[in-house]
Amino acid sequence: MKKSGIIVLKKEEGITSQGAVNRIKRLFDVKKAGHTGTLDPLATGVLPILVGRAVKASEYMLSSDKYYKATLRLGITTDTEDITGEVLTECSDVPTEAQVLEKIQSFVGEIMQVPPMYSALKVGGKKLCDMARAGIEIEREPRRVTVHSIKAEKIDDLRYALDVHCSKGTYIRTLCANIGAALGCGGVMETLQRTRASVFTLEDARALGEIEALSIEEREELIIPTEKVFEAYEKVTLSPFFARLARCGVEIYLKKIGISLDIGALVTLYDEKGFFALGEVREFDTGAAIKPIKQFDV
Repeated sequence: MKKSGIIVLKKEEGITSQGAVNRIKRLFDVKKAGHTGTLDPLATGVLPILVGRAVKASEYMLSSDKYYKATLRLGITTDTEDITGEVLTECSDVPTEAQVLEKIQSFVGEIMQVPPMYSALKVGGKKLCDMARAGIEIEREPRRVTVHSIKAEKIDDLRYALDVHCSKGTYIRTLCANIGAALGCGGVMETLQRTRASVFTLEDARALGEIEALSIEEREELIIPTEKVFEAYEKVTLSPFFARLARCGVEIYLKKIGISLDIGALVTLYDEKGFFALGEVREFDTGAAIKPIKQFDV
């Protein structure tokens, strides 16, 4: 079985992201694997898992935008900012639909968020959620995130369906809590589904149960080549001579391979065997060249 690539998991409720990674490692018999952005046990949806050498692509996937469908539940607050937490306050005076929809749109754009205590974010080497479970709460610095768009629709007097496109590092539960606070009635996240991460959508994803039911050969067919993550980048195919140099980290001058690219552009490098590295176009004293920055076949 090929041991490098991406498995797009359709995470189900009740399992942690790391728990899902461990299941994939056993199913595909790989030692090295990792996910590209934690989904809480409550959350479902797209969880790309990188196996083998594909883990080197994690930094590029972690920085990508995310897409979510969530349910905002108004009228309560909890210690976790979602429906699973201990209820702290209740309020029956919920604003009108027009007021709620208007307030939701005020959160589109660059906003500041304080990461929730019940999150996988580490401070001083310790996860905030572990501190929270131990009854410890610490000050967290607000972080700037971008909410590109929110489509909102009323479900009932207390619930609104949200369709959110946001930057990395955005906490949807905190977004729901902040909307509720701004409305004066409180709010929590009731459900959450990630619908897209990087280039992968729900259509690409398979549930653990489905994967477990497959044969070894059928599971192998689910492994997506690593270069799929970089499909928007320029593709550069090198001759054997220049490919050998690139594999050694040597810059490849554009004038020598007869192409023109913008400084700063990221490119995928191929040879007769296929994709093997990610490169960046940089300016050197003797001209523009592709500098290999990440090798994927070693």
